[in-house]
Amino acid sequence: MTGTRDERRYTVAVRALCEFTAKAGDLDLRFTPAPTAQEGIAGHAVVAGRRDDDYERELPLSGDYGPLHVRGRADGYDPARRQLEEVKTYRGDLSRMPDNHRQLHWAQLKIYGHLLCSARGMEQVRLALVYFDIASQKETMLHEELTAAALRDYFEQQCSQFLQWAQQELAHRAERDAQLKAMPFPHATFRPGQRQLAEAMYKASNRACCLLAQAPTGIGKTVGSLFPMLKASAEHGLDKVFFLAAKTPGRQMALDAVAVLRRGAPLLPLRTLELAARNTACEHPELACHGESCPLARGFYDRLPAARAAALQVATLDRAALREVGLAHQVCPYYLGTEMARWADLVVGDYNYYFDAGAMLHGLTQMHDWKVNVLVDEAHNMVSRARSMYSAELEHAALRMLRKFAPAELKKPLDRVHRQWNALEKEQQDDYQAYPALPDKFMAALQGAAGAISDYLADHPGHVDPELQAFYFDVLQFTRLADTYGDHSLFDIDQGVPAGRSASHSNSVLCIRNIVPAPFLKPRFEAAHAVALFSATLSPWNYFSDTLGMPATTAWVDVESPFAAEQLSVQVAGHISTRYQHRRQSLAPIAALMEAQYRRQPGNYLAFFSSFDYMEQAATLFAERYPDVPQWRQARRMDEAERAQFLARFTPDSAGIGFAVLGGAFGEGVDLPGARLIGAFIATLGLPQINPVNEQIRERMQATFGAGYDYTYLYPGIQKVVQAAGRVIRTQTDQGTVFLIDDRFGRPEIQALLPGWWHIERAAPPAAIT
Repeated sequence: MTGTRDERRYTVAVRALCEFTAKAGDLDLRFTPAPTAQEGIAGHAVVAGRRDDDYERELPLSGDYGPLHVRGRADGYDPARRQLEEVKTYRGDLSRMPDNHRQLHWAQLKIYGHLLCSARGMEQVRLALVYFDIASQKETMLHEELTAAALRDYFEQQCSQFLQWAQQELAHRAERDAQLKAMPFPHATFRPGQRQLAEAMYKASNRACCLLAQAPTGIGKTVGSLFPMLKASAEHGLDKVFFLAAKTPGRQMALDAVAVLRRGAPLLPLRTLELAARNTACEHPELACHGESCPLARGFYDRLPAARAAALQVATLDRAALREVGLAHQVCPYYLGTEMARWADLVVGDYNYYFDAGAMLHGLTQMHDWKVNVLVDEAHNMVSRARSMYSAELEHAALRMLRKFAPAELKKPLDRVHRQWNALEKEQQDDYQAYPALPDKFMAALQGAAGAISDYLADHPGHVDPELQAFYFDVLQFTRLADTYGDHSLFDIDQGVPAGRSASHSNSVLCIRNIVPAPFLKPRFEAAHAVALFSATLSPWNYFSDTLGMPATTAWVDVESPFAAEQLSVQVAGHISTRYQHRRQSLAPIAALMEAQYRRQPGNYLAFFSSFDYMEQAATLFAERYPDVPQWRQARRMDEAERAQFLARFTPDSAGIGFAVLGGAFGEGVDLPGARLIGAFIATLGLPQINPVNEQIRERMQATFGAGYDYTYLYPGIQKVVQAAGRVIRTQTDQGTVFLIDDRFGRPEIQALLPGWWHIERAAPPAAIT
């Protein structure tokens, strides 16, 4: 809902008003194959195309009730029949549609009916709910003739239910903005660099532009970003601020920063919400999400008003607080959180909540016409994360297994996909191959199977087959991306033939692999008032601007480091090559260099390598030669407790070397200040592996941006190196040493990508270290 910028008026969409006042009954998320967005648009077009030439489509309507301004777009109006229509597309048996859905549809139509009668001075109107079956292309029309007076009464009844809430929201907005304008910076002074970052953030909001901010670790980036953006909420008429993080620790840092701001402004009425993933927030993962199975879904919308009111009394609705409120009112905590996103001032969540294809926060922003600022933490992760959001895979093995147990009605469409898939495998000469276009015959068979599965699941809503649903969801993602396939993506097939087995037994994987997320992300940047991406490693800025599709007006700031070159000794071990063909020969020199530095200055170190195999070889040799030096190693697939145990070895009084993989769990987001970490050995440039996929990416980057090698290998690799080195100096009193182990680190073009405050020296061979 939109708290309008006019403090005397509250603007609300028709749909949002009805969802607040007319939604009742159970939360019911049983899987039913609903039409896709494209099918819904096409269905509306078919219905409109069947009407007369004077049929009015997408009719804008609005009206007022006290301080409430209600607005929306009715699907269509037939003036000859004086009939106002609300069109809903569906699949399956219409009689199975839950009553509370139908009730909500009628509520919306009645509100539109009043707005139309009021606008055109009509005394009555014919209201028609038009349900359009995507599969059969048939319309089912439910209609009712109502007078303007009856519709006015209904409109006023709904508005009066919402009015108290709206007045409360207007009062909250006014108080929030007043307190934000007066909010002091929570510390006595800004840290070095922090003011520069804060000013850049505020100016980006003032100019309504995007920002790329490279800011070193240790300046207080989270507070330095949230403080100016929250001040901008009041000054620039914002409805929301979204703080998006790559990982759970980033969300916690944002919540901690809010706590710091509150200490400086204890009366601040800032509603803060943390959105966690559904699989971590679900209270009963063993139960289906509907009223007949889960007690927290039963009567959800009936109990929601009381839960919503209680939740507003909690200043920070983190995951624990949502759970407490949800269970106290017997509603699902996760879906209580999605409801509270409408009423929060600051929403903290993962990137996907705003940037992926079905992003909830972006959808709500569009629906309610919110004016939002978006903060993206650790934004060097955005390229890889966005690529994964807009990629899709299908495994032949999953189809083979599904065909054995699929219902009879699905045998033929699945067989057609299987035959076309076999033909692709037979024609392919190499284990891996990229193709210039999607295969037409295969895609036609796949789309046919998707439609057949949709129809079957719609006709058999009680049929629960996890394998069938999982395959169906994969197919939907694949076909949706196929609709937007272009130069920004690759289509490839990996045969994956195990040694000693024939191609007929392969588990080939078909992939639509996004390479350049820009076309998908550009509308997300445009939907926000301002978007600020910040990280310690955002160089060169054009790499991020190009690949992410940021506007031409995007600003760039490289915040000055608060650290002095004297704090960090950066030494290049140019006598060692860590190239793949030289790795065996590199092990002994690396071990000698590490041992010499450890003897010279005992303490805690991290040693980073390009792969687990390389790390294990180096750690094993080091242990054999220097058994008295304590060491511990990162393991594959460590869980949260194991990662915590690894980090717990770094204490102010301990000494030893932790072996880890560059780009893994310990290469970023790890805070080990003071004596907990005094140095790092980075035995790699971090370059992604040269393989057929990356070579295809390089070719596409070269064709698109003219910088194939840099965009594919060099920039992502050096970002990992700088992130890992950033673990060493965390405060202005820290002292430490970083060894960059590879002769290529001595090249000027490589050093140009490293932080400007580093003073880089050439490391002496171990024998000369005293």
